[in-house]
Amino acid sequence: MPIKTSLAAKGISCQRGSRLLFEDLSFALQPGESLLVSGPNGAGKTSLLRLIAGLLPLRSGRIEGGDASVPLPELCHYVGHLNGIKSALNLSENVSFWVDFLGGDGSGVEGAYRAFGLAELKELPAGLLSAGQKRKLALLRLFAAPRPIWLLDEPSVSLDVSSVKVLDKAIAQHLAQGGIAVVASHVALKVKFAQELALKLEPLT
Repeated sequence: MPIKTSLAAKGISCQRGSRLLFEDLSFALQPGESLLVSGPNGAGKTSLLRLIAGLLPLRSGRIEGGDASVPLPELCHYVGHLNGIKSALNLSENVSFWVDFLGGDGSGVEGAYRAFGLAELKELPAGLLSAGQKRKLALLRLFAAPRPIWLLDEPSVSLDVSSVKVLDKAIAQHLAQGGIAVVASHVALKVKFAQELALKLEPLT
């Protein structure tokens, strides 16, 4: 883990269209800490992760992390609802693309292939994978290059029990190395989260 950083949200608000999802939300995470984000569909869990990743604009408040030399989005791995894989490429080609794009050396990928049971499928076109295998392939980007902040949106969706254990272990190791994880999940994970944030569904106005 070449870079360690803190992550803080200070009085942030998020608006999508005419709807205010949440306002005046704050939290602070130090290296090695994690945050579990819960709440009903539509409460803003995905939007919060996308705000941190720099994919949505803030309505108000600020998010702090990194420094002047490395913008916050470049410190983040974001794994969203969509797997973000190229169906026409095989598994190995998908992973190689992430390694090149993220500027990593791919040193952690081989172990992740084996842990997720994908080692024998490297030459298979990604479009032929099952839903669970596609999710596991999407998670391999976490190992393509080191990033201190993991933003995971329902990361265990479509995973079998053994793969959820692999995911739990990967998050725990990331935290032990001084990384930060912000996880939105309806499914109970074994990770011991330092903080929990329960978003509520705001009434329509």
